[in-house]
Amino acid sequence: MASALTINTVTGLELNYALATLSLLAIAYSIYGGLKAIALTDIVQVAMLVLGGLLIAYLVLVEIGAGEGVIAGFTTPVDRVPEKFDMILSPDNPNYIYLPGLSVLLGGMWIMNLPYRGFNQYLIQRALAAKSIQEAQRGIAFAAYLKLLMPVIVVLPGIAAVLLAPDIRAADQAYPEMMKLAPDGIRGIIFAALIAAILSSLGSMMNSISTIFTVDPYSRFSKQRSERELLNIGRVVAVASIAVAAVIAQPLLGRFDQAFQYIQEFTGFFTPGIVTIFLLGMFFQRITALAALAIGPAVFFFTLYIAWPGLSFMDRFGVVFLLCVATAISVSAVSRSPLSDQARRATTGADVDYSTTAGFNIASIGVLAILVALYLTWW
Repeated sequence: MASALTINTVTGLELNYALATLSLLAIAYSIYGGLKAIALTDIVQVAMLVLGGLLIAYLVLVEIGAGEGVIAGFTTPVDRVPEKFDMILSPDNPNYIYLPGLSVLLGGMWIMNLPYRGFNQYLIQRALAAKSIQEAQRGIAFAAYLKLLMPVIVVLPGIAAVLLAPDIRAADQAYPEMMKLAPDGIRGIIFAALIAAILSSLGSMMNSISTIFTVDPYSRFSKQRSERELLNIGRVVAVASIAVAAVIAQPLLGRFDQAFQYIQEFTGFFTPGIVTIFLLGMFFQRITALAALAIGPAVFFFTLYIAWPGLSFMDRFGVVFLLCVATAISVSAVSRSPLSDQARRATTGADVDYSTTAGFNIASIGVLAILVALYLTWW
């Protein structure tokens, strides 16, 4: 939906037509190309998006600076809307519910990010496709530094939109509106890269859904299967998934000011449980299969949502996670079916060398240092 909104804002194409176009392009893009096509096009579109995003950030700052340069363009919003730069909000802030104080650093923020960056097939399939553990680690480190550019590429133009386009109807329209500052030719290239990135994301999701379905549930119920059968079933599942997504996107996301807001609220029904299963599966030797079924994150989340509606969704993530951990450990303590040694080795990767190189360790320290500097600067 957010992608269709971007197309709508930049080109004027009606939302439903934009959704349909993206769906058809994603199907053509990924059904026959697979993960290899996605990975190869990522190389080009990431470079174009990063360069295009930096260019938009530069043009935005020049516009705000009113001829006095990029530095003046940056200091102007810092002076006029300093609250927009706050990364941790105090309880008296009207937007406290979105960034609730120290919960950003010590609470639910971790539960939101761990499953997305560490346990999400949609993202980790790229690392799983690497030639070696070391190569995967290098890719992860590189991706982390690219991620650190997001405040400049995405957040800064969004803040600038407060000054340059104060009359936009919804927050999701801020970045597409700022894209209009780029010259026509450059804007076309950036828009093409954006469409490529959207299709890459959709293709990755479709590939993940079809992979998980064919490798796990379908393979369990269909013992006699060929590679061709699995391929065809995967394609059917991928097409069905994108069709369902296109149909429900407008009714679900259309009523929210920010698509990101809805995504975080919705994922809270299962994300804390996913984190619980993975973390306890890796570090708690007595965890059982029954515990994974008994954590009930949706029940916990729904109960808190009804009983305590004023609780920030980020805090709700943290509370539900603690409830899930307590439940899983309790069930495991009374269960008599711990994982077998073979299952334990499969889930923990006991036969795999996960040691990191000195270069990866240095890169990780660098990422942490930059994050600490950012939070200390805009506490």
